[in-house]
Amino acid sequence: MSRIAACLDACQANGRKAVIPYIVAGDPWREITVPAMHTLVTAGADIIELGVPFSDPMAEGPVIQLGHERALAHNIGMNDVLAMVAEFRQQDANTPVVLMGYANPIEVMGYEAFAQAATVAGVDGVLTVDMPPEEASDMNAVFREHKLDSIFLIAPTTTEARTKAICGMATGYIYYVSLKGVTGAGHIDTDEVKSKVNGIKQFTSLPVCVGFGIKDGDSAAAIGECADGVVVGSVLVNGMGDCVGMASRDDNASDDAKADALAGKDKVALAEVVNARVLALVSEIAAGANR
Repeated sequence: MSRIAACLDACQANGRKAVIPYIVAGDPWREITVPAMHTLVTAGADIIELGVPFSDPMAEGPVIQLGHERALAHNIGMNDVLAMVAEFRQQDANTPVVLMGYANPIEVMGYEAFAQAATVAGVDGVLTVDMPPEEASDMNAVFREHKLDSIFLIAPTTTEARTKAICGMATGYIYYVSLKGVTGAGHIDTDEVKSKVNGIKQFTSLPVCVGFGIKDGDSAAAIGECADGVVVGSVLVNGMGDCVGMASRDDNASDDAKADALAGKDKVALAEVVNARVLALVSEIAAGANR
């Protein structure tokens, strides 16, 4: 049994909703990521989604786009992300880690080389945002050989036929997007989410976890009533950027300027502030999801 399946089975057995926070690897600077991952676990994370920085994160709203930009300003690439997971595994052998990103960095490495490296590093699953299920069979086959779970998104606009097809390909869990549009947008209609989650469950026995629009304990509680888990991203990414004064966008700034934004600052002290914010945010969401 995979770490993801074991984790979600344990949550279900204990009557808990899984808490799945998302952060961008290398944001707001390289050395904060692994300590932040451990803080997420301390705060109640059951699974960690680790964003792989990408130059054109088209599914993301401005908050997470900015997180990708901050990471890319420090030249964080796929090999760096895998090294972070490997470092995390030195102290935590149990918490599942899902890489969430875009197809290009994986295709540049090649499916086989990526799957081997991810498995060695301790990755448990991959969510490739822009890989349509109709084109994912080759990738899925390689991931299956290496015991990597393939996690897919289902949106409010996904047809029933396509939902059934996605459920047939997915492993680990289904990620249901509660809102139309990009991350960090809109207001959740919990009745609609409940209806959609119930519809998905007609085609799969996998847990259905819901993301987009979860910002605090109350929104986590509302989603926790109908989902098997809650995914939270934008509020975390924004909070981490805000701690270091980098939560606003300057489109005119050069990459060097973005990279130098932390120059001369006490990163040890900043790390304490960032981790305290992460702990507070995720603790509130974990408590809300499991009221």
